[in-house]
Amino acid sequence: MSDGRVSGLIAINRRKIDRDLRLSPRHPYVSAAMLSQYRVTIPLIQQYARGALIDLGCGTMPYRSLIEGRVARYDSLDHRPQVEGVTFQADIQAMTLIPDAVYDSAICLEVLEHVPNPFKAAAEIHRILKPGGILIVSVPHLSRLHEEPYDFFRFTRHGLVSLFQSAGFDVIQIVRRAGLLSFLSHQVSIVSLGLTWSMPIVRHVVFFLNEWLCVRPSYFLDTRVDRSGKFALGYTCVFRKARAASG
Repeated sequence: MSDGRVSGLIAINRRKIDRDLRLSPRHPYVSAAMLSQYRVTIPLIQQYARGALIDLGCGTMPYRSLIEGRVARYDSLDHRPQVEGVTFQADIQAMTLIPDAVYDSAICLEVLEHVPNPFKAAAEIHRILKPGGILIVSVPHLSRLHEEPYDFFRFTRHGLVSLFQSAGFDVIQIVRRAGLLSFLSHQVSIVSLGLTWSMPIVRHVVFFLNEWLCVRPSYFLDTRVDRSGKFALGYTCVFRKARAASG
């Protein structure tokens, strides 16, 4: 099989994995990168999400079931909807379908690296949030090229502060997600599962071995070895739209 066919098979099966497991308790153990989202990002969403919430760049909406019971309304937006039920089809840089100041909270997970102008996106998110509204963002710091040619940026914690403060947000919290070992093991997980997901029996064996030999050990070691955070896999951030000055 040629390199092109192999990479094509992996890409197809990666999308199938996301669809097949998005509501499954096995979903966190696809890779250490995915586990880091569940261990870091989901608790922050559950802590801060409130009122009317919009999921920006929602993809397959894998976290919808974990959020809906905590908010008054769950809406979603994507440039190219991957599943049914997406509320808005629009570019996050120009969400003209959405009025000003209508949402109490928003999530934007692993999206901004695919946006040509994240400053426009940050300004648009600020616009649609109410004063005091909360934004939860996750972005990569270490990542291979993916979804080419729509892969534009990687972010440091300092760049995130600059980006969102310039858009009018206050920083509440920035949390590192995993590290170098999780980045490396993520590649192993995606290749091994991507090559075997269409094999009904084999994929269960590979998933088990991947979880216990790759995902769990690399994530465990990352949380204990790189305490400096110099090799962060990514960051999850909580920002608040500044309230209008009284008087």
